[in-house]
Amino acid sequence: MDGMSVHEDGLPEVARLLSGGGVVVLSGAGLSTESGIPDYRGPDGVRRHRAPMTYQEFVAGEAARRRYWARSHAGRAVVARARPNAGHLAVARLREAGRIAAVITQNVDGLHRAAGTADAVELHGGLDRVVCLDCGAVTPRTALDERLAVLNPSFRDAGSRTNPDGDVELPDHLVASFVVASCSSCGGVLKPDVVFFGESVPKDRVERCYRLVDDGRALLVLGSSLAVMSGLRFVRHAAKTGKPVAIVTRGTTRGDDLATVRIDRPLGETLTALAAPFTGAPCTG
Repeated sequence: MDGMSVHEDGLPEVARLLSGGGVVVLSGAGLSTESGIPDYRGPDGVRRHRAPMTYQEFVAGEAARRRYWARSHAGRAVVARARPNAGHLAVARLREAGRIAAVITQNVDGLHRAAGTADAVELHGGLDRVVCLDCGAVTPRTALDERLAVLNPSFRDAGSRTNPDGDVELPDHLVASFVVASCSSCGGVLKPDVVFFGESVPKDRVERCYRLVDDGRALLVLGSSLAVMSGLRFVRHAAKTGKPVAIVTRGTTRGDDLATVRIDRPLGETLTALAAPFTGAPCTG
């Protein structure tokens, strides 16, 4: 499928879907790359350099958790300073204008919320929260950052590459010396409040997303390769129930055969152009 022909034929069709309202958005990491957060699987993804830590690795032992928290602490600034890009802002405007009925995101960066889509369903959780695996307490990540800074006063970020899950590659000697914080309530094991690879999305969250797709008129996929089943299942469900599926992303996806329309071009400019007629925002695409 040629990218230019997809663009020329697809943009008006996606605009028609939006004009009817009731569109449910499913967003992925490709929507956040323009905010400086890399993507594991997109055209410029870093998956080939290092696979993300799995849930099984994290819970298996202290060494794995030390590695995760050292790298995450070093790379925290990348996610913390990231700001919503034109794509996130266009989605928020379309939501406010009543063209988008709901937003489901596979991203853990919180940028939909920061852009104004306060009710976005974060399918895989959020990096701005920490959960205790023992007592279940959920606390802000900023509080943990402060504790880690106190526990590791001489820690210096010597990372070489920032990864999509907010961490960086670190030399082994820096990881080995890192002190991990435990839960301040019970002394238990702390984990970012995100769904790791190998971990299941909470059942009630999945069911809520299915309901949103059922209640919507169409599904619009933004910046996702649909490589993992947690997102692909909603595309399959929408297609099975006869709802139009539009995909706007760079490169191919696992859901292309189910799409009624595909656009292969940058998300920010495309969504800005799509939003302009409905929100009065200038078209810069």
